[in-house]
Amino acid sequence: METAIVLLNFGEPAEPDRDVVLEYLTRIFYDNASLEDAESEEGAWERSRELAKRRLPGLMEEYEEIGGSPLQEQATAQAEALTETLEERGHDVSVYHAMQFMEPLIPDVAEELAAEEYESVLAVPIYPLCGPSTTVAAIDSLEEAIDDLEYDPEFASITGWHRAPAYNRIRAEAIRGFVDGQGLDLDDPDTAFVFSAHGTPTKYLEEGSRYDGYVEEHADAVANIIDLEEYEIGYQNHENRGIDWTEPETEDVVEGLGDEADRVVVEPMSFMHEQSETLVELDVDLAEDAEAVGLDLYRVPVPHDDPRFPGLLADLVEPFLSGFDPAYYQLRQCQCRDEPGTYCMNAGLPPQ
Repeated sequence: METAIVLLNFGEPAEPDRDVVLEYLTRIFYDNASLEDAESEEGAWERSRELAKRRLPGLMEEYEEIGGSPLQEQATAQAEALTETLEERGHDVSVYHAMQFMEPLIPDVAEELAAEEYESVLAVPIYPLCGPSTTVAAIDSLEEAIDDLEYDPEFASITGWHRAPAYNRIRAEAIRGFVDGQGLDLDDPDTAFVFSAHGTPTKYLEEGSRYDGYVEEHADAVANIIDLEEYEIGYQNHENRGIDWTEPETEDVVEGLGDEADRVVVEPMSFMHEQSETLVELDVDLAEDAEAVGLDLYRVPVPHDDPRFPGLLADLVEPFLSGFDPAYYQLRQCQCRDEPGTYCMNAGLPPQ
């Protein structure tokens, strides 16, 4: 086979194993070591392990509460579904999935690609909204791992794809289906609506990331599709380095709605898998915050298994497999990762 597609994800421990979770956290903190000044690589690793040990008890409680994360299982299913869809379209291609911080780790998958000697590799992060520490970092990690092996395939990547019409339709219909199933009315003045996005350090925004712009435009598009006139946007932040993160926080937004509504519907717009940020941060922690101010919380499920999603991904990769200009499908040179062969649908958003 000549082409390999690698679906990139964050990764989470599938089991609440203390040692596994500690290593997972250490990798995350080390990957973001640039947020702090370290005198050496060894110092960065020591600081990462210190932060990981500090965060470990709380995260262990979360994973024990949900019995481990289902992210891995869902990511595997998405890769298998994409394989099947591409085979049905007549493409001879292999689909892998790789994780930034859990097995199968990106460097290990790079070794598999090199062993198979694929002529081309296409990286597709399964992050709906392009961010520096997720989308861009995952692609960088894969390309660097390939380079370290002195393996030289033709390398391309797709970063931002939240503008894909099918994706917006999937999210909008997931909201509609959930709301109807719960017997809710989004036009009811006692029902509030919140888009909850994964937060990011503001340092990245100051350095030029347009992540907050993607959050705002995607929320606006989906709200228009479902004819939602009023909504709020909040960010799920992980403040553990003493640095500033995106505001307002989802918790603060929801608590502020206590005097205005009886219930709140929350859409986890940054996620294409169920994971601790949805199953614990929203379903448990945020639900308790909402109850404390007199609100019933309803959380829209992540449409990770929507039968249209494999087709959406297949459409994104079609130009690279069929040999026509990606611009024909509105994929253009990415500005968030300004490297040759990196494409996205976000290039038209005005720079900040």
